[in-house]
Amino acid sequence: MTATRREWIGLAVLALPTLLASLDMSVLFLALPHLAADLGAGGTQQLWILDVYGFLLAGFLVTMGTLGDRIGRRRLLMLGAAAFGAASLLAAYSTSPEMLIAARAALGVAGATLMPSTLALIRNMFHDPRQRGVAIATWMSCFMVGTAIGPLVGGVLLEWFWWGSVFLLAVPVMVLLLATAPFLLPEHRAPRTVGGRLDLVSVGLSLLAILPVVYGIKELARAVSAPPVVAVVAGLGFGAVFVARQRRLAEPLLDLRLFADRTFRACMAIMFFGAIVMAGTFLFIPLFLQQVLGMSPLAAGLWMLPQAVAMIASTQVAPHLARRFAPSTVMAVALLVAAAGSVLIAFVSVSGGLPFVVAGFLLACVGVAPPTALGTELVVNSAPPARAGSAASVSETANELGIGIGLAVFGSIGAAVYGARVVVPDGAPGVAGDSITEALAVAGTLPEPAAEALVASARSAFTAGLNVTSVVGAVLFTTLAVVAATVLRRAGTAGEVASSTAAPAPAPVSR
Repeated sequence: MTATRREWIGLAVLALPTLLASLDMSVLFLALPHLAADLGAGGTQQLWILDVYGFLLAGFLVTMGTLGDRIGRRRLLMLGAAAFGAASLLAAYSTSPEMLIAARAALGVAGATLMPSTLALIRNMFHDPRQRGVAIATWMSCFMVGTAIGPLVGGVLLEWFWWGSVFLLAVPVMVLLLATAPFLLPEHRAPRTVGGRLDLVSVGLSLLAILPVVYGIKELARAVSAPPVVAVVAGLGFGAVFVARQRRLAEPLLDLRLFADRTFRACMAIMFFGAIVMAGTFLFIPLFLQQVLGMSPLAAGLWMLPQAVAMIASTQVAPHLARRFAPSTVMAVALLVAAAGSVLIAFVSVSGGLPFVVAGFLLACVGVAPPTALGTELVVNSAPPARAGSAASVSETANELGIGIGLAVFGSIGAAVYGARVVVPDGAPGVAGDSITEALAVAGTLPEPAAEALVASARSAFTAGLNVTSVVGAVLFTTLAVVAATVLRRAGTAGEVASSTAAPAPAPVSR
């Protein structure tokens, strides 16, 4: 059954909140200094303002995906949209750091309802495999671009408005979703034989497993110490208890049978490790443009705009290529293109580095988009329609964990290379050896010959760290290309995966 105009208009409604939910992850970086000065937020409070959204988003994805399967995906989406809009207003007009932290926490919980609900609804709205591939590619484009253009959008808004404007972006979009969803989006939920009461113990265990791991990974990206290591170990322990409980339950919160599918496992691995590499790349490129090449935040955002456009185009082309060639071939070739981009970045130098950065980052974005879009489609299609929300939430959780691990691992590698290469002048504070940001700040307090030497050394050391992490990224991308070409070679087309593994779709629920 082919989709009608109603489904395609409904896709536009679903795509916008997805873009905003991902944009909200990155738009705050530029606004942080402004809101910190206005609200008087200390260093620890600033970290919580940044991180609490991602913590709770990752922690609640599995729960919300399964909850949507049981109570109805449209219903959960509308509840989440209303909560997201209200929390955005609260964040925009916060009068204290504590109020903003609470608002960001509410945004994280509400955001966890949006992505799995929208993806699960797409799975049920588009029954034709070709149309579904285009729809998922469009959804994935919005998710990727929201993350990529966050700094640019933030720079433009802060040029003309106050810091709260970055949160108000979501309000009209959520109002539009609430007004149109009852007319454009059909309700879908799992059959009664699949539903049942939500196991609150499993919900608690999932939070105890995910939240400490995400917290520990983010803290390890800043500095290696005992508390984050203990948090990761504790999270893994609760994760083992969670898995054991899911195996015993007749109606688990997370259906572990999803992982029995070879295609599901391989796609999850590709998206997970791909997110690790891209998180590291997105960490270093803006810093290189601003702190090595001396660009303003807005100029750096504009130089990153071509990559966002290329990512959209690559994502949209992916399903069409997958109809002519095997998805495994398309994914493998795309990952090799991403590896080539990482190799180019490995040759970046302080002088004349802009062409290599722009070209390398462009290739990396072009290459990573098809495997992410096709992998998401194969993951969702490999699950029965009744478990679409659960499969979508697992996919998004893997992305969130991959981003956190990428920031920690690549940040640590870059910091180690920087610390080994930078030369701090005698008499300068030792913090200049911690990061290029600290070095540039210290240089402003030194006499000119020493300041110039420190700036030159810091920029050279940071670039060396970028080169090393890019080599690691190239190796990982190449390894993932081999996985895609070998493990997924029997996956066939997305439609074949869906028809071979999925049960018949449940009938829409009238509301």
